[in-house]
Amino acid sequence: MIRRRVLLSGAAAVAAPTAAAQKYYQTGTKQRSLRFKGSGDAELSATLLLPIISELQKVPGVVLVGGSGPTDRNGNNSLVPVRIDLLKLIAELLAKNGIASLRYDKRGVAASASETPAGLEAQERFFAWDNYVGDVVAAHAELLRHDEIKAYATALLGHSEGGLLALAAAAAMGKRAPYALVLASTPGRPLIEIVRAQIARGGPQYSAEAERVMQAILTTGHVPADTQAELRLIFPAYAGPFFRGALTFDPAQVVSSIDTACLLLHGGADTQIVPMAEIQPLIDALATRGKPGEALVVPAASHNLKSVTWPTDPGFAGPIAPMIADKLSGWLRHVLGA
Repeated sequence: MIRRRVLLSGAAAVAAPTAAAQKYYQTGTKQRSLRFKGSGDAELSATLLLPIISELQKVPGVVLVGGSGPTDRNGNNSLVPVRIDLLKLIAELLAKNGIASLRYDKRGVAASASETPAGLEAQERFFAWDNYVGDVVAAHAELLRHDEIKAYATALLGHSEGGLLALAAAAAMGKRAPYALVLASTPGRPLIEIVRAQIARGGPQYSAEAERVMQAILTTGHVPADTQAELRLIFPAYAGPFFRGALTFDPAQVVSSIDTACLLLHGGADTQIVPMAEIQPLIDALATRGKPGEALVVPAASHNLKSVTWPTDPGFAGPIAPMIADKLSGWLRHVLGA
């Protein structure tokens, strides 16, 4: 009895945290800049954003994978004159909800650009589809390397083309795949069908040429040297090996085949991946599984998951649409146990 009284007395003597301290550990964040080895030993520059609570206990973690083109770790594309910051906003949202995230500059982009080799053949190898997929796998391994992360409570979140890379990485990792997967503005049909549809909508006069180029890539693995200048932005000279892997990748088939919990997030005002035709295959694939899966399509949200206020609003700027932010944070907190 004496010993029990002593223990109880000691417990009572511990001061309760102040309201300010509680708020700090609930909402504070800390950031860590780092570099890690991607596929083929390419060095990639990244940011690990941690909730302050990670100083007291391990937390779930998510790898954020950017979309197509020269998109950096924050979700900004050098070809778009507006700061989008989608991945940065997602990272901050997750941190406020007790979830860490690792986001990185893709190979050849921003602080990872110094790794880009010279010469067409070397660039074709460097920018191959398998290397981009391998970079996602490597980013997940880097996330796990940090002591603050719960190894059993991780996820991949890919935006647009990044969702395809996240899916391919999860499939490649097999039993080592993370527990959850978030596909944001990700097409449900093979990329070759999406490219056909996008060109038919935006430049139908180039449809025949685009088809010729894609068939040549699938046959030879190279972008034809005589590709029209108007299509060079879509099909850079070095991108043959990337598109050879990407064009026929079937995201709905992979969703059907993996055990990973999956959340689909889409904007109903997306003008790049058109609801519902181009995302319905993913929703149908979720219905064939016995694994956890949900989908949310928000009517007035853009490809970048931002609210749109008029029909021609591209939805680049501003915060994440509230319905999407709430669903994303709530779903990940639930499935990862944050």
